[in-house]
Amino acid sequence: MSVIMDPLLAFVGWMWGWPLVGILTIVSVIYSIGLKFVQFRRFGFIMKNTFGKIFSKEVKGEGTLTPVQAVSSALAGTLGTGNIAGVGVAVGLGGPGAVFWMWIVALLAAIVKYAEIVLGIFYREEDSEGVFRGGFMYVVTNGLGNNWKWLATIWSFLFFIQFLIGGAVQSNALADVLNLSFGWNNLIVGIVTAILAGVVIIGGIKRIGKVAERIVPLMAVIYFFGSLVILITHFDVIPQAFSSIVSSAFNGMAATGGFAGATIMLGIRHGFSRGVFSNEAGMGTSPMAHATAQTDHPVRQAIWGIFEVFIDTIVMCTMTALVIMVTGTLASGEVGASLTALSFGQGLPGPGDLIVTLSTAFFAYTTILVAEYYAETGAQYVFGDKIVKPFRYVFIIGLVVGAVGGLKQVWGLFDLFMALTVAINAIIITFFIGDVKKLTKEFFGSNGNLKENSFINN
Repeated sequence: MSVIMDPLLAFVGWMWGWPLVGILTIVSVIYSIGLKFVQFRRFGFIMKNTFGKIFSKEVKGEGTLTPVQAVSSALAGTLGTGNIAGVGVAVGLGGPGAVFWMWIVALLAAIVKYAEIVLGIFYREEDSEGVFRGGFMYVVTNGLGNNWKWLATIWSFLFFIQFLIGGAVQSNALADVLNLSFGWNNLIVGIVTAILAGVVIIGGIKRIGKVAERIVPLMAVIYFFGSLVILITHFDVIPQAFSSIVSSAFNGMAATGGFAGATIMLGIRHGFSRGVFSNEAGMGTSPMAHATAQTDHPVRQAIWGIFEVFIDTIVMCTMTALVIMVTGTLASGEVGASLTALSFGQGLPGPGDLIVTLSTAFFAYTTILVAEYYAETGAQYVFGDKIVKPFRYVFIIGLVVGAVGGLKQVWGLFDLFMALTVAINAIIITFFIGDVKKLTKEFFGSNGNLKENSFINN
């Protein structure tokens, strides 16, 4: 296995270095300049019309899910084990400096996520079961024409495999933390996870949206306040933690205790890969969830993408990283969800372990549900509508396999397919900057005054 995995992991490490850093940076700058930095100029409006309306029952336009259900489904992929296991992997392998690069990718790529969602809704289609589907493949074929269908098919296949593995990643993180906290057998955890996820997955995206709408906001609040309590009780060492994050981003960090040390490139590699995995900017995933939303204009739904990146990475990921730093558990040598669980247990004895365990369990569960929908959408595009129901059972079986897989191998395979899909997606969406500019101008008005013109779906 090492003969295969070692070169593969080396390639993945290279891809998540300068190649993807360069691609995401260039695309983010192009869109930021082209849209006159709308993610910053309209930040107040975005917060008012996302966070400020998170409990609104108002529905406009056509779609499969309500806007809040669609956002909850997207948040199930962003607010989840990426904040728990992903940050634990980033800091445990890339050092504190990885957090700095997570911030950079969030600030840069928020506009990319916005653009993806605008395009995903603008070019979405309704399938034979009445489900609205959107994403890279529909943008390419409807925007560039059938001559580009080959690219849409290749990307969809890679994406399908990526999130088939993605379900295994979540199952792996869940089994890891339950084994650490309670000594539960990984195989048993995998089987139970598969059964509980299967009950919802078989019902399709409508059932997934309803479950995500109930679980995600509640668990986010619990995790946030648990982190906040630890940071308040360790307030005196927070400045030192921030200093370590910034300094090690440019200098690396020497080995200490069980921590093996990290170079600058390791910090960049793990910061960017885990940052993108957590907030999903540039991954091509969010438009699939948001394309199901009932909305009268692509921009109205797309501003939720900027909100998601801010809450996920700037707020939640930073809080997790600070908990790890202020509790001094980095030196333990633990990685992933185990490191985060250890940190919460150290910072908040008793309740801390329970918070991480419950958060990981519920976040992993909802992320698994959404990962299935993403993989299903890729498979459906490549193989047709008839593949959808059989695939759901294949995905459920994969959850059991993922629970007993090696952490390094499972994350490594996921990173490989994610690197390929992110690179293709980010490059191609630059061809559509004219569409995004036109729709943004239509919604906000040419002089910056909000117009919110009605929109008729293609």
